[in-house]
Amino acid sequence: MQFIKPTDWSHIRANSAKPKPRVFIPVFPGTNCEYDSSKAFTDAGAEVEILVVRNRTPDDITQTLSAMEKAIGKAQIIMLPGGFSGGDEPEGSGKFIAAALRNPAISEQIRMLLKHRDGLMLGICNGFQALVKLGLLPYGDIVELTTDSPTLTFNRIGRHVSSYVTTKIADNRSPWLMYTQPGDLHQIPVSHGEGRFAANPDVLKQLIENRQIATQYVDLSGRPTDLTAFNPNGSIAAIEGIISPDGRIFGKMGHSERRGDLLARNIPGEKDQKLFAAGVAYFRD
Repeated sequence: MQFIKPTDWSHIRANSAKPKPRVFIPVFPGTNCEYDSSKAFTDAGAEVEILVVRNRTPDDITQTLSAMEKAIGKAQIIMLPGGFSGGDEPEGSGKFIAAALRNPAISEQIRMLLKHRDGLMLGICNGFQALVKLGLLPYGDIVELTTDSPTLTFNRIGRHVSSYVTTKIADNRSPWLMYTQPGDLHQIPVSHGEGRFAANPDVLKQLIENRQIATQYVDLSGRPTDLTAFNPNGSIAAIEGIISPDGRIFGKMGHSERRGDLLARNIPGEKDQKLFAAGVAYFRD
């Protein structure tokens, strides 16, 4: 099992401060984590805009894309929440979201946000799958995928998994992880059928060299493992989450938004990765 040497990072801040950064959350058919995600950002001090994606008629699609373009133009953060967008069709999870965000006007707004407005993106579970299908992870841009591109595919056990896992911060070289330290352990719920991160040896080597592996599944001793009891989908190098080359985009399978002081009290350990607070603080401090 690949052990990623923990590394730390001196975090940068956005060039323009925003007392109440705006978060855009698109809700696609099948998305089911928008309320938890919205609450997490709202509790952290952000202003959230949720847009329900309508696709029943051509007019619905046109109006939705126009509204999405405007919403991204006003946002500092894009959050792609979990769920089963489009029923995980066609031929795999996240493709429905990716198809919508590849619209030229939408993709241009995303690039403007990330490249020219200090913007951030976060994708959890289905959102992580979409980021990978777009190429935003690991490449940092919306690109055409090749046979060498990494992917998130079916769990090794061949079915959906729903449990708590222990993850470790392998590298905090991202605004999203500014409140964590390398080696920190967290207890995070997972719920997915296609969470196994797969990459060829050359791509994996590059991810390690670029310090893009952010979080890993670990065993009781805190070491990355491929044992199903701790790495329920069988991800290569026990990868649970990765970041873009510049750290602005973070994708992960575990549902960091599913936490609260009165939730899972029978499960010991730290459950708050402070991702949402960190994303907001990036624009505030």
